[in-house]
Amino acid sequence: MDYILKEPARKISPKIIPIWRITNTIGHGSFLLGFGALLAASHYWDWYNWVNITLYVLIGITVLSAIFSIFIEPIFVQRTWRYDVDENFIQLKHGRWNVEHTIIPMAKIEYVMTDQGPFLRKAGLYSLKIGTTASSHTIPAIPQEEALALRSQIASYANVKEDDSFE
Repeated sequence: MDYILKEPARKISPKIIPIWRITNTIGHGSFLLGFGALLAASHYWDWYNWVNITLYVLIGITVLSAIFSIFIEPIFVQRTWRYDVDENFIQLKHGRWNVEHTIIPMAKIEYVMTDQGPFLRKAGLYSLKIGTTASSHTIPAIPQEEALALRSQIASYANVKEDDSFE
């Protein structure tokens, strides 16, 4: 019996775009502060000139990376993320230039859990983590009701016991 998989059609929430922008801003801002402190120390203690040049180059690279990571990447990632769940497989597909399409058999799933940090909590979103013997996979930015229902559905299909002690 052949089983034909359809392309995954479910999308992650667009509410994740501003969250990714905030977290990327925090990360890049931290690097820029660190480089700025090193640059100030370099000028104060009169370090070698190549140290200043290297720090300016690193600051430039960080600014270019920040522009991409804050303004461009979150939109592309959200628009290309797809997932689907049926009684036999979980499909994850994402990426614009380097497309990654993962198919996880239900028989290989050992655990399924929801995860929600402070930014996701504010937006009413969850990440769904799916673990197999060899790896772990995450579906980001799923609305709360859908994430909880999906966790129960996957646990049922994979015959995994749910642990609600952390909620």
